Amino acid sequence: MVYLLRRLAFGVLLLAGVVILNFLLIRLAPGDPAAVIAGEMGGASQEVLASIRERYGLDKPLLVQLGIYLSNVVRGDLGESYFFNRPVIDLILSRLGPTILLVMAAQLLAIVLGVFMGVLASLKPQGFLSGFVAVISTVGYAAPVFWTGMMLTILFASIFPILPVEGMSSARFRGGTFDYILNVARHLILPATTLGIIFLAQYARLARAAMIDVLGADYVRTARAKGVPESRVVFKHALRNAVLPILTVAGLQFGNLISGALLVETVFNWPGMGRLAFDSILRRDYPVLLGVLFFSAMMVVLANILTDLSYRLADPRINTEGRS
Repeated sequence: MVYLLRRLAFGVLLLAGVVILNFLLIRLAPGDPAAVIAGEMGGASQEVLASIRERYGLDKPLLVQLGIYLSNVVRGDLGESYFFNRPVIDLILSRLGPTILLVMAAQLLAIVLGVFMGVLASLKPQGFLSGFVAVISTVGYAAPVFWTGMMLTILFASIFPILPVEGMSSARFRGGTFDYILNVARHLILPATTLGIIFLAQYARLARAAMIDVLGADYVRTARAKGVPESRVVFKHALRNAVLPILTVAGLQFGNLISGALLVETVFNWPGMGRLAFDSILRRDYPVLLGVLFFSAMMVVLANILTDLSYRLADPRINTEGRS
């Protein structure tokens, strides 16, 4: 419990630093939100621009704006969107579910298939399957996410039009709850695959290396000498220890998953936070962009804490209370 509280306190301090840094970087970037808002109205005079800046507090000194923003964040107020004229928290919560669905599906796909491929490759390190996994891992890791998404879009939109390549569900969908779940699942296949491929490649190589190392350990040879079935040796004795570095990398890569989701959601028009962040950048909608970055950072911090706690479940011998 003490360890958990210490980790949570550190996470809060980290989030505070992220909020301050993001605010300063975004406000110092070129571009005038007032001009963008005025442009949506077809242009405006200097008086109107000044009125817009006053309404949204853009006329105040930067440090004053930062102080106001931090005090609002502490109260749970992330501000109001310049473009939608709605609370930022409402906009983000409406997009949070699709992003979590996409990220978790991609993470699950990457870990399950990556570990499975790595385990199979480790059984015969010099065999064909091991070489195949190495090639696939290299290609998957080297291919940019947006390129993979565009190639899959071309493949399944033009050559083999069997999967939807846009949106989260069909625009004119009519059906019950179960049919809707299936419809969303079909739309999720390509985005989740695109986002998960690069991480699948990393997990496969990591699982292969970890399993080769563990399978050569003394306790594994002892288990084999006692006549323990090979499947039990591999999946109970070896994999349980080899999975620890995979859990570490999975937690550390969660931030990359969130950032990769921005590109994937843009390519497939997935209605998540990544798409909202992309549109907010184009519109200079600072409050929404800051809100998306805040929620993304919070998700990464929570993922890292859960990763640390999962160590205890994977191996009870680890004393998390004594770790720094």
